[in-house]
Amino acid sequence: MKLGSMPIAVVMQRRTPRHRWADEAWAAVGIVPDNGKLPPVQVLSESAERDDYLVSGLELELYPDENDGYYENFMAPEAKVFVLWRMQDGRAMPVRASVSYVEGTRMFDSGEHADGVAMPAEVQAWLRAYLQAHYQPKPKRGRQHG
Repeated sequence: MKLGSMPIAVVMQRRTPRHRWADEAWAAVGIVPDNGKLPPVQVLSESAERDDYLVSGLELELYPDENDGYYENFMAPEAKVFVLWRMQDGRAMPVRASVSYVEGTRMFDSGEHADGVAMPAEVQAWLRAYLQAHYQPKPKRGRQHG
């Protein structure tokens, strides 16, 4: 059962690396809340070395069975939004995003393209409010002697 959601847009980037075996490199590099007024794809900048574009239509969703992953990510030194993306029509397009550390790990282990992007303050505040309302950390157990 979904307990919360936030629409987002993802900033994707194409770079021309200085590497003889790669013509271009793609990555998710930013997240912004989506107020619903953004076009599906918006070019932010274009050059021979780098293109940046904003892709809307994604949603961060919160489910109680991922609470440990949300908490672990939130408490990390730098909280992330994890973005899974695929190449579509010659461009990297995000297909899923999550604030769960556990789901992010599954994305990286899937063999597909995934990136961890710094979590914006608006998303951190939203996640903090969710965790305060729906998550209780498990008590730490002392040493077990046997």
